[in-house]
Amino acid sequence: MPEFNLLAILLIVALLVLWKLDFAATLLTLKNLKPELPEEFRGVWDDEKYQKAQSYEKAQAQFGVISSIFSLTVLLAFWFFGGFGWVDGLVCGWGLGKIGTGLAFIGILYLGSWVSSLPFDLYHTFVLEEKFGFNKTTARTYLVDQIKSHLITAILGGGIVALILWIFDSVPNAWIWAWLSFTFISLALTYLAPSFLLPLFNKFTPLEDEELNAAIQSMAKKCEFPLTEISVMDGSRRSSKSNAFFTGFGKRKKIALFDTLIESQTTDELVGVLAHEIGHFKRKHIVQRLVISMIQTAVIFFLLGMATNPDTAFGSQLYAAFGIPTGSAAATAAGLVLFMIVFKPVSRLLSVAMNILSRKHEFEADEYAVVNQGTPDHLISALKKLSANNLSNLTPHPLEVFLDHSHPPVLVRIQALKKLG
Repeated sequence: MPEFNLLAILLIVALLVLWKLDFAATLLTLKNLKPELPEEFRGVWDDEKYQKAQSYEKAQAQFGVISSIFSLTVLLAFWFFGGFGWVDGLVCGWGLGKIGTGLAFIGILYLGSWVSSLPFDLYHTFVLEEKFGFNKTTARTYLVDQIKSHLITAILGGGIVALILWIFDSVPNAWIWAWLSFTFISLALTYLAPSFLLPLFNKFTPLEDEELNAAIQSMAKKCEFPLTEISVMDGSRRSSKSNAFFTGFGKRKKIALFDTLIESQTTDELVGVLAHEIGHFKRKHIVQRLVISMIQTAVIFFLLGMATNPDTAFGSQLYAAFGIPTGSAAATAAGLVLFMIVFKPVSRLLSVAMNILSRKHEFEADEYAVVNQGTPDHLISALKKLSANNLSNLTPHPLEVFLDHSHPPVLVRIQALKKLG
């Protein structure tokens, strides 16, 4: 059974404090909802859509609170009643060897997490999103997506975990080699995913709109952006929400536009959005985030080395806190899982810091788009349409923005853009 030592007590307190902080931010955002549509958005929004957006915000908030209570309760109950120790005892009796036992331990926990979250995912997709007109996913598409996702997780995820387990069990200075291996695989997947993984879920076709194609190519040339491919993704197959993204390394950059985005935006507005995305590359935001991510990952693997070593004070307290015998065949795998649970509060704080940086980058990319397009008007109108199509909350509370938003509120962005005109 778990031992409620100092580490366990600190973790429980941290998890509860973080939940209460998120709950307070949600309540403040709901309280901050304004009954009147901000004048800035009249002409793109109407009162009916604004009221629908507020209903959507309330429904999302209620869903988020209930699902977070459930997930936290399940985690604490599973922990307090010795669930981790029970799974350890179960898989250790199968005689699979250290790596096989570790994979079985992680696989059972992954399966349990998926089963417990499945009702909420189904409700969010087929009830909440359906109610507000976003969901376009059929039951067949959802089922096929689930099968593909789990197969990819089992093959790629299982392979990566097996490698990390082998490194921690067999190699001196394991955390360094695990970090280098993980970084190399992550970079390779980032490069290969657009060509091999994303097409498993969505259809990508060449952009046929010649006017839009020419306008995008012209902006890319002006910005000296090495654009090699423009494609349209069938985002409408799953949702009516709009988006666009860039992929690729070096001199091979690709743009994917959601078909829903093309349908709702003019050529000038789309070029403004894409100029903003180009701004992220030209201002080195992608490189900065990549370097920060690599540093964070190095720290995580260093701490993992301590967590999976029962001879360290941290490792011994970690295993005792969750009721895992240090001599177990699944000890290394358990250490990986348990460390990620303990690290969750720290990860939450790091995400707040990254969000601060991300919001700064958004303003810089907006400025780049205005300079290269010669006017803020097109990006402003694009942002207004995006916010309306996605039923965005126009008045989030500052605490929620601080904690969770990677982008500044759309009204704040528009006000900053107007100063650049």
